[in-house]
Formats: sequence, C-alpha cells, structure tokens
Amino acid sequence: MAQRLGVNVDHVATLRQARRVSYPDPVTAAMLAELAGAEQITIHLREDRRHIQDRDLRILRDTVQTVLNLEMAASAEMVKVAYEFKPDTVTLVPERREELTTEGGLDVSSQRDQLTKLIKNLKDGDIVVSLFIDPDLDQIRASHRCNADRVELHTGRYCEARKEKDKQKELSRIVDAAKAAAKLGLGVAAGHGLNYENVRPIARIQEIDELNIGHAIVARAVLVGLERAVREMLQLMGEK
Repeated sequence: MAQRLGVNVDHVATLRQARRVSYPDPVTAAMLAELAGAEQITIHLREDRRHIQDRDLRILRDTVQTVLNLEMAASAEMVKVAYEFKPDTVTLVPERREELTTEGGLDVSSQRDQLTKLIKNLKDGDIVVSLFIDPDLDQIRASHRCNADRVELHTGRYCEARKEKDKQKELSRIVDAAKAAAKLGLGVAAGHGLNYENVRPIARIQEIDELNIGHAIVARAVLVGLERAVREMLQLMGEK
C-alpha cells in the first residue's frame, strides 16, 4: 500500500512565533510541501496557541489542495474550532501546556465515554476522526469501540530507543498494533520522532497508510530547502 506523507508545518510557525513576526509562513511551507509531493498537511492548533494560530488554520483550509489534518485536544472548545473550519481529518491528541511536544498517546480506555460523544459530534460534521494512541492492543480496541475512523500510532519509543534490541521490540509492538487496527477496520497512521534515519522500517509496515512527520523535515529544510527535504523523505518511504 502506498503511504501518504503528512507534513507537519508546526515548526515553521514555531520559528515565526519566536520573534512574533510574519515569517516564515506555515501557509507557504504547506504549499511547497504539496508541490514536492506531500499528500497531507498536518497542523496542531494548541490551546495555548504557541505556534499555529487561528489565522493559519483559516488560510490553510482555503489553500490546502490535498488533505488538511488538524491535531487538537479532546475538548469542547476545539470541537467548536473544528466545526468552524472543517478540516478533512481531526486527530485527537493528549495535551499538556508544559510539554515541549506531545508526550505519549491518548488513554482512550479511561476516557471512552467522553471520547465517544466527542467523536460522534465531529463525525456528525462530516469530519474524519483519528486518535493518537500508543501502539497498545487495549487502546486499539478502545478506539474501535469509540467509533473512531482511524488511529495514529505513537512511534516515539521506537525512535528514541538506543539499543537495537529495544528498537526491534518497539517496532514489533507497532507492527502488532497496526495489524490489529487494520483487522478491526480502522485506518492506520504513524508518527512522532520519525526522521531520515529511522523511517524505513515503519514505512515497510503494510497496514500503515500514512506517516506524519514534521520536525525532521523542517530541520532538514533549513539546510537543503523544503521541497528537497520532502522529496528525500518520500524517497526513503518508497524504499521497501
């Protein structure tokens, strides 16, 4: 199965917000990423608006030509935002204000009733709903019971593992989770910490149809330009 590359442009906005100026513009970055072959643009509108702003979401909704994936907290406020801007996909993620980046997946099992209602509200607005979860079979089953359309498997532990045996153990967990999710009829994405050195084993997992990658691509773009950075990632994803 050919995988879709979702380019997360949050870190372009992070650089902009460091000086509270108008550049670099994540909207322009999204356009360049699509021109280079990305088939999805991913952004995380955080409740504290630390990088992506409502203005970015508004313009991206009008300009993205592929798929717009909005990562957001599972809150009533953010559901209203989703209804206003109508992204193609919403990915519900855990969110803590003090974290540098998203740490771990949603605990769907312990929030099943709340998430079921929230997912229904989003799906009633014709929005595809994905849950960002750890590669855990209980979380997969809970996501299915909540009527999510998709799951995104958190690849952080795999990416951060230093010993080869630990990396292989985490990779096996991701493979098992992807197979279980696909068997239940869920679409399967993966992301968090993926880069040019570790992406190939994840890209080889047949059940995964989408990879969301941001920091590594934006960091590479500083050196070689965004279009080349996206094309290089797509090339690695295609090397089975």
